[in-house]
Amino acid sequence: MVFCVCMTCVYRAFTFGLTFLLYTSFHLSRKPISIVKSELHKNCSHVMEAPSESSSSQQPVLHPELDCSWKPFDRNNYKQLLGAMDYSFLCAYAIGMYLSGIIGERLPIRLYLTVGMLTSGLFTCLFGLGYVYDVHSLGFYIFVQVANGLVQTTGWPSVVTCIGNWFGKGRRGLIMGLWNSHTSVGNILGSLIAGYYVSSNWGLSFIVPGVIIAAMGVICFLFLIEHPNDLKILLLGQESIGVCVPVQQVVVVKSEAEPSAISFMGALRIPGVVEFSLCLLFAKLVSYTFLFWLPLYITKAAHLDAKKAGDLSTLFDVGGIVGGILAGVLSDKMGKRATTCAVMLLLAAPTLYGFSMMSQFGLGPTIGMLLVCGGLVNGPYALITTAVSADLGTHKSLKGNARALSTVTAIIDGTGSVGAAVGPLLAGLLSAQGWDQVFYMLMTADFLALLVISEDLQTSGSQPGIWDPLGGLNTL
Repeated sequence: MVFCVCMTCVYRAFTFGLTFLLYTSFHLSRKPISIVKSELHKNCSHVMEAPSESSSSQQPVLHPELDCSWKPFDRNNYKQLLGAMDYSFLCAYAIGMYLSGIIGERLPIRLYLTVGMLTSGLFTCLFGLGYVYDVHSLGFYIFVQVANGLVQTTGWPSVVTCIGNWFGKGRRGLIMGLWNSHTSVGNILGSLIAGYYVSSNWGLSFIVPGVIIAAMGVICFLFLIEHPNDLKILLLGQESIGVCVPVQQVVVVKSEAEPSAISFMGALRIPGVVEFSLCLLFAKLVSYTFLFWLPLYITKAAHLDAKKAGDLSTLFDVGGIVGGILAGVLSDKMGKRATTCAVMLLLAAPTLYGFSMMSQFGLGPTIGMLLVCGGLVNGPYALITTAVSADLGTHKSLKGNARALSTVTAIIDGTGSVGAAVGPLLAGLLSAQGWDQVFYMLMTADFLALLVISEDLQTSGSQPGIWDPLGGLNTL
């Protein structure tokens, strides 16, 4: 009995660490595009405006766009083209996410996740090979982004389902706040890896992360244990296995028959799913706009090169790690997930305005505001995609059906990904009119996220003695 309990504790910790690393590699492979943007389109004015008199006869053969920018991103509408690449990835990701959760509940998580990681590594490398083979077709890069967006949807529902299988509701906010820091860790590592190669060979900025996520896919196939019940295979032959394994089960199925996977509409009817999905839509719009456009903004605002801007942008993710953990701890302590999200969203909007102002006053204020913005922006995003999703996926209305978690997670994150697709696209369009317009858009999104859950904050607590995912644990 003691031996088996110790074994399950070991494998629980192992699963925590492994799924952390697996999804770190997903975000690591998404980050390079934001770092490489400033290399795809450089400021070539110094090349065009300073031809010497002695070389005037050679002016017809001077092609600054070839020396500086990468076709087809050498045009005046390069921001729209870069925005279109973001949109193609994120739109495919949003659409695919709705299907991914449903498919994932009907296939072994380990195999589903492995295939997704291997194919994601392939398409990430393919984007980098565009540099190696001198590809200048916008259609090629759009195709790669769409394909990568689709296969990356295998990741989130799979890892959340797996971690939800191993960990119960006790201190879920803290545990998942710590675990969800993989998002920021992946962004930081992706920025550093891409930044290291971006000036010399930006193709490697994609190829190296692509190899990493593919390698992690192999590790996933070899070592992932998706449910405590799977320990029966590893502990086969030990007499106490029938006693120790059920102790670690998160969800107990009361029916002897295997429960059927929940339908899409059935998942939507779970209280809180629609509200938190819409809230995440606006919260993720803000987060992903920073993810895809922050390095370019720093390049233009602070006049730094691509590598330094990429390194500086990692501070936003450092703040995001702290914000995600803080949101989890506070929500556990208060027992109110929605209240925690609302407070952070309320503080985030004016902080975004402050960042747009302070970034003009030098490096010091920019660093400080990046840390604060990262915490307030990523805190609600992290809480909703992890602890809230797991709470709703194991809601009392499901009567112990553990097969709803993947679908619920996919609906919430898929809806959020619609915002993630729209945000960078709008940023590309609005930045042509000035970066102030982008920040106004981000502040509006934060207020809308707050508005979506504000009514539920007022009505939560009407049913005493039950867990209300919108308000918390209401007691008599």
